[in-house]
Amino acid sequence: MLLLGVVPAALWRGRAEWHNVPFVNGRTSQRPWRARSDVDNAGNPLRLLNPRFIAPTLDTDPGRTYIERMPQLDTREKLAILADAAKYDASCASSGSAKRDSKGGKGIGSTEGMGICHAYAPDGRCISLLKILLTNSCIFDCHYCINRKSSNVRRARFTADEVVRLTLAFYKRNYIEGLFLSSGIIRSSNYTMEQVVEVARSLREDHDFRGYIHLKTIPDADPELVRQAGLYADRISINVELPTERGLKRLAPEKDGARIEGAMGEMKSAIEEGKDSSKRFKSAPSFAPAGQSTQMIVGADSANDSEIVGRASLLYDRFALRRVYYSAFSPIPDASAVLPLQRPPLMREHRLYQSDWLMRFYGFKPAEVMASTDASGMLPLDIDPKLAWALKFREQFPVDVNRSPREMLLRVPGLGVKAVDRIVASRRWRRLGLDDVARLTVSIAKVRPFIVADGWRPTLLTDRADLAQRLKPKTQQLELFASAA
Repeated sequence: MLLLGVVPAALWRGRAEWHNVPFVNGRTSQRPWRARSDVDNAGNPLRLLNPRFIAPTLDTDPGRTYIERMPQLDTREKLAILADAAKYDASCASSGSAKRDSKGGKGIGSTEGMGICHAYAPDGRCISLLKILLTNSCIFDCHYCINRKSSNVRRARFTADEVVRLTLAFYKRNYIEGLFLSSGIIRSSNYTMEQVVEVARSLREDHDFRGYIHLKTIPDADPELVRQAGLYADRISINVELPTERGLKRLAPEKDGARIEGAMGEMKSAIEEGKDSSKRFKSAPSFAPAGQSTQMIVGADSANDSEIVGRASLLYDRFALRRVYYSAFSPIPDASAVLPLQRPPLMREHRLYQSDWLMRFYGFKPAEVMASTDASGMLPLDIDPKLAWALKFREQFPVDVNRSPREMLLRVPGLGVKAVDRIVASRRWRRLGLDDVARLTVSIAKVRPFIVADGWRPTLLTDRADLAQRLKPKTQQLELFASAA
């Protein structure tokens, strides 16, 4: 935690926070669009006059009142707890945002600067984000979540003002270039969403912050609140949580898959409407310019890779998502008995990302990616999905690098998008040989069995029975005290 030592001492002051919210039919009776303050004008925490309402735990019974009392933690302790709790959110890339900066002395922040690395933009730039939860308290009891209601973890909560001050303080010290904010659900979905929106609103309107903001929204919140989040944030995330409806019902019965997809559909419509308004009216405000994304947990339920790939493809098509993120399930303390005892291999998560790339950038259809799985519907862990597909459909090869269309070249194992584009551009001037292709790729050994070039033809190499073994990455035992080359 080296970054914390230079944050102003004023940020370390902690205080107890008390909340009192009436419930009517299971929902809050008040629905303001601005976050309510939990302190009076002097900065003192509001306290209830009648002690009979004080309860040690959250009480969400309809028609009753509940109070949560957070422990007295300073900002350093809160940051340690809530930054660690946010590590399970995988969707923190900052690609696709509109370009903004504070050149000319106007505003604070930029979406394009360089700094410490937490995420990568599509062009390879490192983007550092302050990635935290507003609170790790939650009224839901999802089995897979370490912050679930029944979990025995240390709880903390930031106020909206504390998150704003932390973001600005960290940015001014060149630690970060943006904010990734998620939260557990306290009191109600609407109340929590109000607090999240208030952070983004204050940064944008009160402090003219022009850096990147990514907000995780709550599907059950009022659509107007989610719409306001899109006005202040660059990207909006709505998590589908699990790949299948049966998994969601089993591990998160309090969440509704139809409601989640409904919220994603509403967000898609709002983003399209915002783009249309920007084309017609110069003064129209931008709305989530980096689009929306989602995340699903891999390995917590029985879904195989074919089901996950099919689900991801459906989400891309229906909701025009910018990204689907995959997070390998990680066993948590005091885990529910319905969860697996071991986490899935991290290579499985990696293979799913590779299959995602094949559909998004290489022109593969979902059915083609699913065809590269084994009999149990799982992608092979020892070779990548593109090579697995090529080995199953060898009749498609070899491909002539001097004649074949770009779409077929993209299916050659070992050739990436940039390499294919360079091949297509270069062959306009002369015929390419194997040496020319070798200069454009990392491993010509993987490419050779699947291409025809000037002076090169694989003959029987493509049909060898042991081709898969020959192309598998060689395993190597690393030496602890090996000298550097």
